[in-house]
Amino acid sequence: MPYPELEELYNTYRTDLYRYLCHLTHDPAEAEDLLSETFLRALRRLHTYRGDCAVKTWLFGIAHNVWLESLRKRRPTVSADDLLETYLTDTRLQWQRVQALLQQKDDRARRVVQLRAQGYSYAEIAARLGISESSARVIEHRTRTWLKQQLAKEGYDL
Repeated sequence: MPYPELEELYNTYRTDLYRYLCHLTHDPAEAEDLLSETFLRALRRLHTYRGDCAVKTWLFGIAHNVWLESLRKRRPTVSADDLLETYLTDTRLQWQRVQALLQQKDDRARRVVQLRAQGYSYAEIAARLGISESSARVIEHRTRTWLKQQLAKEGYDL
């Protein structure tokens, strides 16, 4: 695959991969570093891509492995499976609690947060809900801030 195609892949998937890595790391700077490493590895491994899965799936697999390796570097005595299980357990508990807390908010706030979590842009959310893009941004920001405050009060480590 020549470089223009890699550039196209980067332009197409960088935002989705960055969001995914932010979700995993909870650290935008670390997510940016891992994103760079993901595309460096993709470049080195382009010749190994067989086409038996979607390119996006292949890139997300690389990103996931890059993240796991970063966890191993920080905690070398713990197995990757243990780290992943801890992360998934904590994430599942947090997600269940977030879902419960969102029930306290109005339908519009719930939908904005859920659509953002699914990767929709503010413009797409605004079009779906019949609101302005800036309203979608404000609603999402306020709801996320409220959620973080509630989770922090309950002792969740964010």
